[in-house]
Amino acid sequence: MVKFSKELEAQLIPEWKDAFVNYWLLKKHVKKVKLSRASKLNSRTTNSNHDYGVSIFDVARSFLHRVSCNGNNEDRPPDQILQVKNTTMEQGDVEEDEDDETELVDHLYSEEDEVKEFFEKLDEELDKVNQFYKHKESEFLERGEMLKNQLQILLDLQQVLVDRRRSRSNSFNSTASSGFLRSYSSGRTSDSETASEFGERDGEPQTDDVISALEKNGINVIGAATKGKTKDGKPKTSMRINIPATTPTRTISAVTSMLWEDLVNNPKKHGEYINRKKLQCAEKMIRGAFVELYRGLGLLKTYSSLNMVAFVKILKKFDKVSNQQSSANYLKVVKRSHFISSDKVVKLMDEVESSFTKHFAKDDRKKAMKFLRPRQQKDSHMVTFFVGLFTGSFVTMFAVYAISAHIIGMFSPKTETDYVETVYPVFSMFALLSLHLFMYGCNLFLWKATRINYNFIFEFQASTALKYRDAFLIGTSMMTAVVSAMVLHLVLVSKGFSPTNVDTIPGILLLIFIGLLICPLNIFYRPTRYCFLRVIRNIVCSPLYKVLMVDFFMADQLTSQIPLLRHMESTACYFLAGSFKTHEYQTCKSGKLYRELAYVISFAPYYWRAMQCARRWFDECDVNHLANLGKYVSAMIAAGARLTYARQETQLWLIIVLVTSLIATVYQLYWDFVKDWGLMDPKSKNLWLRDELVLKKKGYYYLAIALNFVLRVAWLETVLQFKVGLFESRLLEFSLASLEVIRRGHWNYYRLENEHLNNVGKFRAVKAVPLPFRETDSDG
Repeated sequence: MVKFSKELEAQLIPEWKDAFVNYWLLKKHVKKVKLSRASKLNSRTTNSNHDYGVSIFDVARSFLHRVSCNGNNEDRPPDQILQVKNTTMEQGDVEEDEDDETELVDHLYSEEDEVKEFFEKLDEELDKVNQFYKHKESEFLERGEMLKNQLQILLDLQQVLVDRRRSRSNSFNSTASSGFLRSYSSGRTSDSETASEFGERDGEPQTDDVISALEKNGINVIGAATKGKTKDGKPKTSMRINIPATTPTRTISAVTSMLWEDLVNNPKKHGEYINRKKLQCAEKMIRGAFVELYRGLGLLKTYSSLNMVAFVKILKKFDKVSNQQSSANYLKVVKRSHFISSDKVVKLMDEVESSFTKHFAKDDRKKAMKFLRPRQQKDSHMVTFFVGLFTGSFVTMFAVYAISAHIIGMFSPKTETDYVETVYPVFSMFALLSLHLFMYGCNLFLWKATRINYNFIFEFQASTALKYRDAFLIGTSMMTAVVSAMVLHLVLVSKGFSPTNVDTIPGILLLIFIGLLICPLNIFYRPTRYCFLRVIRNIVCSPLYKVLMVDFFMADQLTSQIPLLRHMESTACYFLAGSFKTHEYQTCKSGKLYRELAYVISFAPYYWRAMQCARRWFDECDVNHLANLGKYVSAMIAAGARLTYARQETQLWLIIVLVTSLIATVYQLYWDFVKDWGLMDPKSKNLWLRDELVLKKKGYYYLAIALNFVLRVAWLETVLQFKVGLFESRLLEFSLASLEVIRRGHWNYYRLENEHLNNVGKFRAVKAVPLPFRETDSDG
């Protein structure tokens, strides 16, 4: 049977861990009571075994003492001493709960410091749980009220567009309708003054339906009773539709609008154009906010139930140790506490379910629950089986390949040039990709093992998120296919088949994987594949897309896969230029365009990442993003210097490489340790680490720092210029590229650990979704 402490550790909400009852600390206090009681019993036993033996009158004396004690305590209840502090009750409830003060421990233990300390700590934990629950409850209730208002505005505006479309269709036989929403009033409460304007596009008169729909939400029309000015003659606070610039078109529109407003210095003079597309975006935002609110309410409900069980368990342990029945009285107090007695969360959950089902699922509750309560993806034994199968197959096929290559003499001086320059880039590209998938699988395994909520951080759907077994399956199956293709290539070459036909095998393999990646059928992890393509699109189009955590995390992965991108360039040129037919591998390398593209490919990942930093600075106004941008610019300069030195091995370029690479490396190491990992804090209670650590052994962090430092200086190989053969040179390049992938996988764990701890420090377990209708001053 699993201990409750382990069950609690597994089920509690990681971001709220510090707000839960400290079950483990209370267990220690119970143990102190147990030890105190045991020592007292031992001392009594020792005193009773005096040198004169046991008297025959001891039994009678004991009986008379018991009777006298009972006679003096006729009115004393069996359970009494410590008073429960009513710290968790509201001030208005004091009169109702004056009788809630109960005495909980037998009088024999009334003077024991351990018991007093236990119940004092129990009161502190109960108060902590109540205060946190109240805070989160009020936060979610406020969110719920705001969402109700947002939904009502959305419904009214949708009705306005429907009415106007009908009116326009009847008057002009037109298929489109739209209007200008000049301003919304900020006061949606009954005690606030409201004013707003809703104008027509071509001077078309307002209809009664439009006016009534707007006035329902405190929105007045031009010419109505209220005007859009205060008593002082200043413009009133207004409300506008706020669609985040998450796409290129919205970003360009927002930037041009901002520039135009700055130029003419008259923002929003003519109001804001509202159409069906904007309302669809607003509807999507509100729907997402409902889902997050429901999820947060569910977490709070879980928080309440887990803490209740923890209090029950710890009090039962105390009763068992003290041989008393004191838990019943204290449990009454716990059950009357706010985190158990309040039903506001349950009521709000019911309201959210009802509203979501009605307005976003067309009264289809089953469909609504798919959004509100997505099913967790279950682990499949078949996935585990295939991981083992493909791993064994890969090892076997690789052994066959190594033996076959040695027997055939593929890497002899006569044949190695053709093989290394033509087939090697294709297969090494797949090998690096498979290694990265394997490292990502290791990351997923470790994040799960250490309770790091990566799905929440990356905003993945729980029902479709990739698990570590799935990542291992994809990586091992890919490598098995690649090594099998390599073995087949060797066998066909040894049999005397035409090199032109044989060298199409890597191309066929490449086409198969591209086809699987873009396959529209719901097979082979389609949600993951399409999520990957969407993220790559966002990265390539930086800074036009709003930057999410998963976007810049993936862009960081690409900075470690520059060799893979270079191999992709070689592979594309090899097949598109027809080199696989002529076997003139120098066709690509001698071309000027190919050499120039090498710079572009080496710069691209750093450029994308720098543009993401620029976009985040624009959105968040945080100077740290500009400092991070400088890191990627320095890396770009260093990469360009190393490429140039590889072609012009002069003393000047060697100095430039050393200076630029040294600056970039120091910059990167500082950012890795201090910003991304949150380490190197001289004031930390853990020497040069940080106060909060997920891993129990500090040695892992010091080892991570040392390993990251060593792998960051792998660029020294460019300067040292080892004199080896062609095959050994390519093998060395592949090894260094693999080490960089391993370094990145190793970096990934600590990067997400630091992000998780930041969420824990702010008790952030629910995503904050921006809402479309926000208040703003009409003067800009």
